[in-house]
Amino acid sequence: MSKQTTVLGAALAASLMVFGAAAHAQYAPRQDLDRDGIQNRYDRDRDGDRVPNVRDRAPDNPRRW
Repeated sequence: MSKQTTVLGAALAASLMVFGAAAHAQYAPRQDLDRDGIQNRYDRDRDGDRVPNVRDRAPDNPRRW
């Protein structure tokens, strides 16, 4: 294996790890799923579909049922 291939593989792996961490971060309890400025744990409609979490069948999925 060449040095260039190893460096390219390492760069690809690092970028995938960063992407995975960023994707996971929006679902963490301290983050903001619908990006309305209210943390998920305080947001009455955390997915932003205009259905309150208490009545929402899937409060983390913005798709309406």
